[in-house]
Amino acid sequence: MDMRTAHRAARAVMSRALAKAAGLASGLGAILLGAGLALLAPDALRAQAVPILIVGAAVHGVGMTVQHRLESQDRPAAAWERALFWACWIGLGGLAAWLGARLLAS
Repeated sequence: MDMRTAHRAARAVMSRALAKAAGLASGLGAILLGAGLALLAPDALRAQAVPILIVGAAVHGVGMTVQHRLESQDRPAAAWERALFWACWIGLGGLAAWLGARLLAS
């Protein structure tokens, strides 16, 4: 491998690492922003809790799936990554079932 090819490969690895770090920072920032808003304005947000929860779950599910597919293009996902991906979807399904039962009961 010549120096130019090695340099491109190193930049590609660094770019993927930075993209992951940026995605993590973005997600963490969204969580903190939402938590802060919920703490500052709980009464104003209470009526919108269910729609916010549904939109948040949908955005998380889409983002998680897109990230999983993009990462799977580079290399096969490890068993623990697949397990975590599906465990998250099972958790989102459980949340949806709980929310549906709660809405039907009220």
